[in-house]
Amino acid sequence: MDVGTRKHVSSRNDPSAAKDVSTRKHVSSRNDPSAAKDVSTRKHPSTPKDAGPSKSGRTRKRVKTRKDVSTVFSRAPLGLHAPLVRVEVHLGTGLPTFAMVGLPETVVRESKERVRSALLNSGFEFPTRRITVNLSPADLPKEGGRFDLPIAVGILAACGKIPPRELEHREFYGELSLGGELRETRKLLPALIEGSGSTNELILPFANALEAALVRHAKLKLASHLRQVCDALNGRAVLSEVPGPADLAAVAHLGNPWDPTIPACRADASERYGLADKPAPDLAEVRGQFAAKRALEIAAAAEHGLLMVGPPGAGKTLLAQRLPGLLPPLNESEALEVASLESAAGRRPSLGNRRPFRNPQHTATGAALISGGGLVPGELSLAHLGVLFLDELPEFSRDALEALREPLESGVVTLVRVKRSCEFPARFQLVAAMNPCPCGYAGDPGGRCHCTAEQVARYRHRISGPLIDRIDMHVELRALPVEDLLGNAHAETENSDTVALRVAAARQVQMQRQGKFNARLTPSEVTRFCPLQRESRVLLGTAISQLGLSARACHRVLKLARTCADLAGEPAIRRTDVAEAVRLRALDKLTG
Repeated sequence: MDVGTRKHVSSRNDPSAAKDVSTRKHVSSRNDPSAAKDVSTRKHPSTPKDAGPSKSGRTRKRVKTRKDVSTVFSRAPLGLHAPLVRVEVHLGTGLPTFAMVGLPETVVRESKERVRSALLNSGFEFPTRRITVNLSPADLPKEGGRFDLPIAVGILAACGKIPPRELEHREFYGELSLGGELRETRKLLPALIEGSGSTNELILPFANALEAALVRHAKLKLASHLRQVCDALNGRAVLSEVPGPADLAAVAHLGNPWDPTIPACRADASERYGLADKPAPDLAEVRGQFAAKRALEIAAAAEHGLLMVGPPGAGKTLLAQRLPGLLPPLNESEALEVASLESAAGRRPSLGNRRPFRNPQHTATGAALISGGGLVPGELSLAHLGVLFLDELPEFSRDALEALREPLESGVVTLVRVKRSCEFPARFQLVAAMNPCPCGYAGDPGGRCHCTAEQVARYRHRISGPLIDRIDMHVELRALPVEDLLGNAHAETENSDTVALRVAAARQVQMQRQGKFNARLTPSEVTRFCPLQRESRVLLGTAISQLGLSARACHRVLKLARTCADLAGEPAIRRTDVAEAVRLRALDKLTG
């Protein structure tokens, strides 16, 4: 109240002072318009003119956020499939961290340390920001070190070191070393096969060049170092092309400027990569055992299963090892299928056209035969289009033997895991060997066997009847006579090449007649393609009555007779063909 009184008294006592103040305000506004504008602005801070800079600031912030996010494409291993994975990288504000989401397994989670060291040792600055890596789809488990390169490229793209448009039609695979070198990636071939069906360019390590050469019609590029990939994406370098099949031998001698260990390995590189295949074992090396050799030829002609029963040292393993040499080589599509299964199992794919030969020990469990652990192919699938040899068949566990029954019929193995299922082909040719008794010398003329009849029966009953029915041929081998052991075997036996010619001719006849091999005929197809004349029908009826053959065993005999006629070049099944087929069911005679 006192202050207001003084102002009023001052104005009343000195009117000129009040006028002077008003004059100074007017003059100041007239001489300095900006001052008046500034005053007006200060009085009205929320005017539309002031809102302009704030909106521009928000726009710049959104653009900056988009630059801090990048997306890189790769593929995850899932059996013979490789679903596409989006590796999303975001650089955010906050304390420096490195978080990874999207069901990464331990190997994938550890990639952040490899990526950090690889970036620093490659001459890049690692961002000191909050790094978040999302592997999408989030419900798909991610495994292996193949995501190292996509994560590193995504970080560089989010930092502005790589143009985002260069990542749109490319897929990246490769494990990184601490120095930035790209190392060999396991289980990669299925991803390359699926990637070849798209228009994307696939960038992979130089160490996978021989594996990548199996894939046709794909845009594949090879790199040896992270820096090399970055320079190529920025247009400062050109990545290597994948050599063709004719140049596979030269791949082992290509220099790798980033890996000093390569020159030391060049001398034996052809052997390490399977380029120098050893010749297949020759059938002529097996002395005697002519009945078993004939059975081996029949088995090769139509993919029949074979069980050899004989004492130790009779030549069962030698005969089984020579079966792949009688089979025709794999064609291009079959070789790629076999190589894809080997790659899915984490093995180095074979590059030749030789059919696989798998020989698991009798200690292998049923799970090991069906699957190698997780959603990976087991021994049955690794023997696809080849031979599965089971030595000492009764020594396998009951579960392992029963696991063979369904794949022998369907040619497919289905694995079911938590929320995941996978199907692998398993069209293999089964060859097995066993001793006639626990000691192995039943029927020896020297009387070395002391096993009782009950022990022998118990030993043979380890193999179930349904499994025996599914094996086409049972052949008994005797101990090798002295004259065969010490005689001139090469003068009286055929080599593998001669037998392979007859096998190839018989296979061609079957494919022209029915489109499949005799061992794969269904019951209705057996009736159609394996008709019998009256004499042959009477002989088969007598064998069924005396040996107690099941319906499945009867169909096996008809298929064997059809194969014997094909090897002889006969259009119809003869009585001798039926008789030979019945003789090849030795265990039916023992148990009938």
